[in-house]
Amino acid sequence: MMLSNFNFNHIRVLIIGDVMLDQYWHGGTSRISPEAPVPVVHVSHIDERPGGAANVALGVAALGSHPHLLGLIGSDGAAVTLETLLQKQGVSYQLEKIPLHTTITKLRILSRNQQMIRLDQERLFSNISGFPVLKNNYVRALEETDVVILSDYGKGTLSHSAELIALAQAKNIPVVVDPKSSDYSIYRGASVITPNLKEFEAVVGVSATPEIMVEKARRLLAQYDIGALVITRSEHGLSVITANGTVTHIPAVAREVHDVTGAGDTVIAVLAVALAAGMSIEEAAALGNIAAGIVVGKLGAATVSVHELEIAIGKDKTLPLGVMTEENLMAAVRISKARGERIVFTNGCFDILHSGHVLYLEEAKRLGDRVIVAVNDDNSVAKLKGADRPINSLENRMNVLAGLRSIDWVVSFSEDTPERIIRLLAPHVLVKGGDYKEIEALPGAQFVLSQGGEVQLLSLKEGCSTTKVIETITTKKDQLTTV
Repeated sequence: MMLSNFNFNHIRVLIIGDVMLDQYWHGGTSRISPEAPVPVVHVSHIDERPGGAANVALGVAALGSHPHLLGLIGSDGAAVTLETLLQKQGVSYQLEKIPLHTTITKLRILSRNQQMIRLDQERLFSNISGFPVLKNNYVRALEETDVVILSDYGKGTLSHSAELIALAQAKNIPVVVDPKSSDYSIYRGASVITPNLKEFEAVVGVSATPEIMVEKARRLLAQYDIGALVITRSEHGLSVITANGTVTHIPAVAREVHDVTGAGDTVIAVLAVALAAGMSIEEAAALGNIAAGIVVGKLGAATVSVHELEIAIGKDKTLPLGVMTEENLMAAVRISKARGERIVFTNGCFDILHSGHVLYLEEAKRLGDRVIVAVNDDNSVAKLKGADRPINSLENRMNVLAGLRSIDWVVSFSEDTPERIIRLLAPHVLVKGGDYKEIEALPGAQFVLSQGGEVQLLSLKEGCSTTKVIETITTKKDQLTTV
């Protein structure tokens, strides 16, 4: 499969369904509450993301396509937060606010990447007055749509899904459905439906063998005039059964699983965009399968970029190495993590590379599989070291580092500390030289520890420093001048 043969950038996707706000509270646990036998989580940071159908929209946008999101929300603070997040991501949306209603919110408490508990706030949107406006927005949006996604989480937004499918059918626009209801009559006429095996068996009964599953799927397709079923089967991969009789079983992609949240959203986003771009249903499902394998290696509801898909498709090839942009490095790190590789991070100015640096970086390499070196840009070096530094430009410093066998990736940062980029990359190991005496003083250390990682302070080679190298050069120059 060659993604270069398909253009996702012009695809217009209309997403309608149950939108929600996902919240993640991260923190460490070191003691049991004296009030009850439960762990105490010391919350260090809070992450908020669009969830449900809104996460599908983010998945479409991450592919370079153009999502337009429709849904129902409450008139509350969560609604404001959700809209703000969508605006920041550049997602076009029309969310109808229902007075005196609650925006669906899922709060997850996590410690060391483990989910401790999930707290849901929700009231179903069934039998509310918002559908006429939702329908009108939908009809208008169909005029500029290549494919429709119905993201059904069973919260009531898609109570009239059969009508929505019929409206798209009348304009020959394909409809891809992520179902929740066990009544498939409401999905009649859909182009593709993507249940997981449990959802499928809730409709047709338990399938003891793949052959029985296929036979039941064929009957379901004929009964409700559905074009194809893409059944996700966990460790058994995907099965594609079409109305014209073809059956394709796609094996699972082996990945280190951190969180299955949003995997279904990723599959349907990639599947719909790929179909609209001209892929066959089998090709689109295979690409969705690869995307799901990537996203389960990330924490929380997440998305997948075309760059990540290209790397994963060529997984037998070497990952791109050397000097990287921040965006491409993030993609490479995600793929590396999905392969089960251990990421080591360090940072510094590295103005004049000397033997102390080389030994230090070789020691860092022994702590993991991949080493990232984040390099201060020229302005931040000047702030740290003085106006006469750096001696070597950022480009030269990065190129020299990239030539070392101990280093996989080199990236620059402009802030006073690498805290931001550490949070973006979430390395397994944070390394710094012995000039730091306490881990607590190291930027990014608390974050890495809260994610279940570790922090290492390595010793520096005595007498080796950029300052000493400069002093030696100056001294010798003065001696030569005197002579």
